[in-house]
Amino acid sequence: MWALSIAIFFGCKWETWTRARPEGICASFERNLAYLLLWPGMDARAFLTAENTVTPPRIQDWFVASAKTAFGGCIVWLAAHETAQGHADLAVGWIGMIGLVLTLHFGLFHLIALVWQAAGVAARPIMNAPLCSTSLSEFWGKRWNLGFRQLTHGLVFQPVRKHLGPTVAALASFLVSGLIHDFVISLPAGGGYGLPTGYFLLQGIGVLIERSKVGAHLGIGRGFRGSLFALLCAAAPAFWLFHAIFVRNVMLPFLAWIGSL
Repeated sequence: MWALSIAIFFGCKWETWTRARPEGICASFERNLAYLLLWPGMDARAFLTAENTVTPPRIQDWFVASAKTAFGGCIVWLAAHETAQGHADLAVGWIGMIGLVLTLHFGLFHLIALVWQAAGVAARPIMNAPLCSTSLSEFWGKRWNLGFRQLTHGLVFQPVRKHLGPTVAALASFLVSGLIHDFVISLPAGGGYGLPTGYFLLQGIGVLIERSKVGAHLGIGRGFRGSLFALLCAAAPAFWLFHAIFVRNVMLPFLAWIGSL
């Protein structure tokens, strides 16, 4: 799982970097290398442009990012400890996954963004308070894993939209996201094929419903109803994304391994 994730990550980094070069963006060798190796985001244009004005991070930003990293690490440690003691079940695996996401995506990656901001680099955190989303579109488009969103928007949505329109482009973006997650999740697990893809297709359908006349009439694209609709769509079928086969065959052995160190 980690090998596939890292390979796809650096392949995508290289793609975004090569697409930024013909746009006339000129950065130092050190900044180019930093983008490729020391930044988890996919915003090559913003990261490599030296003229961007960057607001230095506040003290509370450092505190919040550090707290998320530490809290997530504690959750992972507790899950790993339980697994190493033989209490390995789906609940423990899910707790460990939540801890990993909190540690990496919400915590460590936020800290890395703050380091670059302090150095004057336009590095926006890849997580933008997703729980504050008031619609499913906002959740996936502006708040959750912005690095991956920037990648699919540039490589899938924009090219498809030119030929087939925004509706097909949106579904194509979610389809590609699902296939990539199937490759990283189901392939190492040796089963559950199609479930991550189905999860993301469901998200795409949810976005289209939200933007339809029915969605507008129900008010599920804004306010409390929008937040509730986004939560239900993104969280309720999450067991399709991280299915039981993945938890048992990948996550629990990983937790057991780090718990026995």
